[in-house]
Amino acid sequence: MVMKVIQLACRKLIDIESRAHWERSVFEDSYNEFLMQFQLFNPEKKYTTFSGLANEVSNVEKLHFRVSAAIAGHIAQFTMVPSVQNTLGSTFLPFHLYRFEIVESSISNRKEHKIAVTSYSEPVILHETIGEHLLISLDPEERTANGKTIKTELVRLQPSLSISSIQYI
Repeated sequence: MVMKVIQLACRKLIDIESRAHWERSVFEDSYNEFLMQFQLFNPEKKYTTFSGLANEVSNVEKLHFRVSAAIAGHIAQFTMVPSVQNTLGSTFLPFHLYRFEIVESSISNRKEHKIAVTSYSEPVILHETIGEHLLISLDPEERTANGKTIKTELVRLQPSLSISSIQYI
């Protein structure tokens, strides 16, 4: 029997309209850090937006990394992927790592600041797909039930949730 071990990714967009407390904190801290770091990539003050800078400066990828340091403390508070719930409404998916991305921003208009945080789960076993739901279990070391019951979770696929990797065992 082939077993599928997958890793899930959930992308959360955060902008001026975000209302959750941690999202507001991430928004404010990332914008303030963006304003400081942007100066290093724009010493001649030719650009006012991230996209303008990204089109002209080759090492702009480093800006994502530099700004991400400002939100590390906010992300570290999570042990579970915050935006993923099972069908019972419980947060259950162990958090593994994250990727920070500046989608757009402007040094002259904070309303244009938009970022994305993609959270990656620990590896999980995909047992089957039921309609738009994934039936998974959280212990990839448990290769077979061998007559015992395995605790499972049922999670609905949604626009911000994706399978980021798969391994066939």
